[in-house]
Formats: sequence, structure tokens, C-alpha cells
Amino acid sequence: MDAYDEDPGARPDPGGSARARLPEGSPTDVGSSSDVDPSTGMESRAGVGRPADVDGRADADSEAGRDPRADAGSRAGAGSRAGAAAARGAGFMDDGAAAAVPPTAPRTGVAALSPGYQVAAALALAVVGVAACVHLVMVFLSLAPTNTVTKQHGKAVEEWVYPEFEQNWKLFAPNPLQQNIAVQVRAVVRVKDGGLRTTGWTDLSAQDGAAIDGNLVPSHTQQNELRRAWDFFTATHSADNRGVGMRGSLSEQYLRRIVVMRLYRTYPADRDGVIQRVQIRSSTTNVQPPEWSRERVSDKPVYRVLPWWTVTADEAAGGVR
Repeated sequence: MDAYDEDPGARPDPGGSARARLPEGSPTDVGSSSDVDPSTGMESRAGVGRPADVDGRADADSEAGRDPRADAGSRAGAGSRAGAAAARGAGFMDDGAAAAVPPTAPRTGVAALSPGYQVAAALALAVVGVAACVHLVMVFLSLAPTNTVTKQHGKAVEEWVYPEFEQNWKLFAPNPLQQNIAVQVRAVVRVKDGGLRTTGWTDLSAQDGAAIDGNLVPSHTQQNELRRAWDFFTATHSADNRGVGMRGSLSEQYLRRIVVMRLYRTYPADRDGVIQRVQIRSSTTNVQPPEWSRERVSDKPVYRVLPWWTVTADEAAGGVR
């Protein structure tokens, strides 16, 4: 039985902590034992394996002028403070609540999107990756020597690569181009009253040169679209303008669609009419050597005039505008 039950006038532990009642003979701490002084009602502890000497300690405290109960309260208070410090060191507050967790960094990029948008972004990246791989394979097959794949699927490779992605080595040739080639066009337009009108020659290459001159970031189409279309045509036609192979008709269609589109852009008033036919010619002029050179070349332009081409309905009034 606890000393508090035997002595109703006894005061609780000055440290503020109440001890659980244990049956007689039950250990309170590992390697230690406790006993109660019947005369004082105070609990005393003894060392490991040593009985508590209550009377001797009380006499020593009396001789020294100390109150045994005050010492017991001090020891209990120190034990409570030590326990609280240990709890705080373990990451808990005095009341047992968990310490505040620092906030996580905000998500950025694709991770910040909702699950639905993340799936859409992943699909878009996959499509772009597949398209890039297919393009690289097609360009490689167009440059590689003839093999089994190009023999069976050569037409598909050509339709993918030519003429926009054609590769050539003219820049690194032993004799680079030393001529200025201008592509010019004129057209027969049917006006609203039903009559036909033939336009003058329009220098499309000069328009591209004016757009590029002084432009720090010129358009890729202004630099290469018309020039590469003409190169594609001359490479697939003989000197008398006859198509060679299957790519001959493709190059004609490609060049014709470009010039019709450019005519509609150059003459907005002609949109009231419909282009019926177009004729294209090239004007080739030699690049003059420097003044200190003794080389002399002609500065007169040489023309290559193509026959009249009939413009189809979809080319004249379709998406080429």
C-alpha cells in the first residue's frame, strides 16, 4: 500500500508528478528499489543492490539543516525537466504533438500539371519523338547507297524528302556556283467581265532579296523556298524542259504552286480574277570578278523560258492563297 493511503495528511510529490501505485515487491526501476519511511511518509530510493537507509539519510539531512521533502521535490522536478528536454530532442513537443514539418518545394514543369494534362503532354512528346526519328531515317535513306529498303520503298522516301529536305554538297564543290539566278513569272488572269489579261514579268527572286537585305533574322522560306524549287526543277528536266523520271512532274507541280501563291500575294487586286495559266523563266547573270582580276565574263543575262502551264482549279482558288 502507498504511503499516501496510510497517512491522509501527507502532501503529494513537490515535483508535480504522481506515481502509479504498484503492488508490494514490484520493481519501479531496473536495478533499483524503493521504500517508504513510516514516520515521514516519504519515498526513498537506494542504489543498485542496496536497501534504502531512510533513518540514516533523514538524520544526515537534519544535521545538515536540509528538508528531505524539499530534496525529493527538487529531484522530481529535475527529472521532469530532463524528460521534457529529451522529448523535445526527439522531435516532439511537451504535450506529445509532432513537431511542424517544413513545407515541400512547389512542383514545376510537367509535374505541376493535372493528371489529364500530364497524359496529354506525354502523348505530345511521344508523337514529336516518333516524327523526329522517322524524319532522320528518311533523310538517311535518301543519302545512303541503294539498298533493299530504298528499292522497295524508294517512292515513299522521295515523297517525304523532296523537295523541302533535299540534301546536296554544292557549297563544298570544287567549283562553287558563280552565277546569280533569278526566277520570274507572268500569268494570264480571267477578270470579272470574262476577259483575259496577261500580266508583266514579276521578279520573285528580287522580292526575296529585298526581304532578306538588312534583315538580321530572315525567313527560311524567303531564302530557300523559291531557289530550291527551281533547283529541283532543273535537276529533273532536260535542257529542252522535258521531265526526266517520275520526279519531273512532281517538280513542275511544286514550282507552279509556289509561283501562283506568290502572284496572289503580290497583286491583291488580282484576287478579283482567277489565274488561268502561268509562264516561268530564269534569268542567269554571271558574278563579276573583282577589279584586280584579269578575268572577264559577260554581264548580259541568259534566259531560260518554260512553256505555259495551265493552273488547276485547286491551285488557282484553293489553299495556295
